[in-house]
Amino acid sequence: MHRFYKNNSHLINASLVTFLVVGLYLQLGPIAVFAFLILPFAAFTAVKVSVAFIILFILFSYFRLHEAFPVLMPLKIPKLLALASILGIVWHLFISKKLKPHWSTTHLIFVIWFVWLTVCVFSASNKGIAIEYWSGVLVKVLIMVFAISWWMTSLSHFNSVRLGIMVSGVTIAIVALSNKINGIGLVEGTRVTISRDIRSQLGDPNDLSLVLMFPVSFLAAEMFNTNAHSLRRLLAAIGLLLAISGVIATQSRGGLLGIAAIICFFLYQKIKNPLIVAGIGVVGMLVLMIFAGITDRQSGGAQEGGVDESAMGRIYAWQAAINMALANPLTGVGVNNFFVNYYFYSPHWDGKNHAVHSTWFQVLGETGFVGLCIFILVIVSIYRSLSRVFTLIKINRNDNIAINASALKAGLIGFMVSGTFLTQAFTWPLYIILALTIALEKLALESQKEL
Repeated sequence: MHRFYKNNSHLINASLVTFLVVGLYLQLGPIAVFAFLILPFAAFTAVKVSVAFIILFILFSYFRLHEAFPVLMPLKIPKLLALASILGIVWHLFISKKLKPHWSTTHLIFVIWFVWLTVCVFSASNKGIAIEYWSGVLVKVLIMVFAISWWMTSLSHFNSVRLGIMVSGVTIAIVALSNKINGIGLVEGTRVTISRDIRSQLGDPNDLSLVLMFPVSFLAAEMFNTNAHSLRRLLAAIGLLLAISGVIATQSRGGLLGIAAIICFFLYQKIKNPLIVAGIGVVGMLVLMIFAGITDRQSGGAQEGGVDESAMGRIYAWQAAINMALANPLTGVGVNNFFVNYYFYSPHWDGKNHAVHSTWFQVLGETGFVGLCIFILVIVSIYRSLSRVFTLIKINRNDNIAINASALKAGLIGFMVSGTFLTQAFTWPLYIILALTIALEKLALESQKEL
């Protein structure tokens, strides 16, 4: 029997594949056959260009490109990219051994943070919502933080990520501005959104401003880089103008604060006078608010006397977060549980639950005082890691590493400032910055050894 199979192995294998193809066609149709036939090529590609799939996964997951262009949604691109990324990671980690794991203090603090989030998930008041968010978002974040921090091993990788973030940000900004011009998906009559009709994550103006704000730090780093080619700086300036215009169209005060902080960071590198930079920042913020038309908003506009409705809504939400932490000082009400618990802890009830609209109070209410301390420790760890990178840059004088470090530090500052008004504790920006920072510090250390 063995000799028969050996002599006719090709014929037998071809017959099995044929029967399988015919069966798939009869049961599932031609699409299943096509998927089966390209599977070996897809697997081979995933193994060969794993970094590309990881970068694309970051871009589609964070910028929601498939939701901005709904024609892409049936293709399930994020899921396919996730599968390709995981396949590449497993192959190179356990089989080819090309993926070289390394460990850092920032890794350790991030793992402690993830473990605490897991504890808060299983102690949540509504475990179903918490577990769904944990499995749908947080687990992906965990995997991708290690994947990014281990895979980004060269400046070409960083340049690809930076370019992808800038191009994706400008693309989303153009869609947002187009919607604003054509009056598509406007909230409160003036605030722009994207794909709100399909319940996209970009369908909330505050979330859209967060997505658009992140690439601002990368575009600004490119524009302020005096060592870059003038054409690149010009293109970056145009892209920066589009991204800022997109945030302005959302009329998000948190987004405008974040942009002001990022621009002030780069101005401080040139001027070195904090008072002048602060003055420019205040004036710039006022100009941005005028251009954004904040006074025309139905909530938080000039027509509301005293403390406006939007501001009072935030104050009530922050009071609710404090009450949640006081009632559950260790773990809070649980990850992604603020909204469903708002009624029980808010001092004011207007007939509907509200989001917290603050990263810091989100962490406090959903993970308790312990969680807030760990979260701050995560941010401090990223900041210290970037500071070490800047110290190494002064020794190495590596301008290519410097532009990436500047973009990441500006992004972190923008995150912390805008976090006052935007809910972004468990979303991608911070963790992309964290992973890239770990990888960049590793690259900077290796560059120093080569000197």
